[in-house]
Amino acid sequence: MAKRSGVLEFAVLGLLHESPMHGYELRKRLNVLLGSLRVFSYGTLYPCLKDLVARGLLVEDHTADGHGHHGAKAAPALGGNAAAARRSKIVYRLTPEGEEHFGQLLSDAGPSAWEDENFGVHFAFFGRTDAAIRLRILEGRRSRLEERLDLFRQSVTRTKERLDRYTLEAQRHGLESVEREVRWLNELIETEHDQRQVGPPAT
Repeated sequence: MAKRSGVLEFAVLGLLHESPMHGYELRKRLNVLLGSLRVFSYGTLYPCLKDLVARGLLVEDHTADGHGHHGAKAAPALGGNAAAARRSKIVYRLTPEGEEHFGQLLSDAGPSAWEDENFGVHFAFFGRTDAAIRLRILEGRRSRLEERLDLFRQSVTRTKERLDRYTLEAQRHGLESVEREVRWLNELIETEHDQRQVGPPAT
């Protein structure tokens, strides 16, 4: 659970680093950012936002919270939708501490950044990541997948005679998927090296 919360926190901070937004818009952007990894619900997102606010990394902007021109408060929503209505009118934005924390997360190039869930989020923010950090994460991810390939191949060799054809097909599909990602990583790493050799444009 802690790992999942960390991924969500990083994604939330990264999206709000681009611009403040309502919780509903943030949830939509999270689903697009993380693709088919999972679909976030309000039940998952709002405790994370509440925690980030409590830690001083986000603030809730209530300027659009149903107040009229003369400061009159709008009538609350009826029934069980009151909380959802309030939340939908809150705009979340990063504090300076939140921006600093996001920068620290961006600079993390350790093994956790190479894992399946974490890598996807890190990659989504590569445009704002230092080139040396990008390269370290890509090479770490490639190394992790090459280890996985070795294990796959050993497993297939050991168990081939004892498995039915559907299990073998599932193993072959998994093997091909990892091989495809390794090829993709090789291309990205080569491009990163080429860009570093060319260097920044002259000013």
